[in-house]
Amino acid sequence: MPVTAHAPGSVTIVFVPQDRDASLGVSFATAGGATATVEKGGAEASVSLNGRPVHIAPVTGVLDRLGTTATVRLETDVPIGCGFGVSGAATLATALAVNEVQTLGHDRDELVEASHRAEVAAGTGLGDVFVQERGGLVWNTGEGVKQIPRTDRIEYATYGGITTADVIGDDETIERVGRVGREALATLDPEGPLRDLFEASWAFAERTGLATERIAEDVREARRADGAATMAMLGETVVAAGTEGLLDHETRITPTGAELR
Repeated sequence: MPVTAHAPGSVTIVFVPQDRDASLGVSFATAGGATATVEKGGAEASVSLNGRPVHIAPVTGVLDRLGTTATVRLETDVPIGCGFGVSGAATLATALAVNEVQTLGHDRDELVEASHRAEVAAGTGLGDVFVQERGGLVWNTGEGVKQIPRTDRIEYATYGGITTADVIGDDETIERVGRVGREALATLDPEGPLRDLFEASWAFAERTGLATERIAEDVREARRADGAATMAMLGETVVAAGTEGLLDHETRITPTGAELR
């Protein structure tokens, strides 16, 4: 029988890369995410996304790390490649489901770690699965991972993707992001109002040079509407708090992490 698991999406608003295989920063899990329905497969993995055959490197990578193959049917209701951590959510949901359907016997921490390593190896993420495993608002400023189960409403609009590997693979960009990110983490309060977090995040996005003019215009519009907005890392996507009907889509921070369904 197939087994289904769901993992929320995740949006990172400040990050500091650490040795190219992890990061510090502030992120939140989104109600929309990825669902994996997994059943036993043949000699090679078979993966589809929203009904179309695809190759998602971290998904096949986590199956390899778990020493198995499977037929994986993925569905997502958030934009792909636009800063919502779809690859991480798909990978984590796949790991949870295949562990159940194949009776592999791994505990949750092992599955999260395998998913994280698969993401790093594929160059698609530096820590999304740790947010998606927990849910809520998650941060690590250098003193360990912390979480609070927030449910704030978020509006968003997306204009396309930014390839994560292109950013984390560029030494000059990584140096600048790390320097500016450490300064941001030293001043922001992850437990404070979401608007304040978004304002601090936007200063980070501008100083790193990652922000685009389309995002900047939406941020200005959010401020004129008495809200706050920032850029999702990494995608040409703007997320806003304290606005009503300003942007095309809405979601919420979800306090629920990845789970079997």
